[in-house]
Amino acid sequence: MATDYDASRKTEDEQKEESLEARRLTSGEQDKTSGKVDEDEAEVAETYELPGADLSHETLSIEVTPRQADEFTCTSCYLVQHVSRRETPGTDICRDCA
Repeated sequence: MATDYDASRKTEDEQKEESLEARRLTSGEQDKTSGKVDEDEAEVAETYELPGADLSHETLSIEVTPRQADEFTCTSCYLVQHVSRRETPGTDICRDCA
C-alpha cells in the first residue's frame, strides 16, 4: 500500500475519537450526556441564593463598637478611619478618597 507523506497526520487519540464517533453513529447510540446539561442548570439554579433574600431568621455574631475618639468617618466612602488616615487636619476625607 502506498503512503501519502504529504497528507496531514492524525494522532492516536484523534484516530480513537473518530472510531468511537463512527461506532456511535452506526449503532444508533446517542450521547448520554447531551440532555444532562439542561438538568444540571436547573439543579444548580436551585442552590443559588439571590440578593435581597429573606435573612430574618439569621442572627449576627459580631460585636459593634461605637466610633472611638481617635477615629473619624470619611465623608466620601463612609468608612470609619483612624485620624492618622485623614488627608488634612480638619477635613473628614481619608487619604484613599483624596
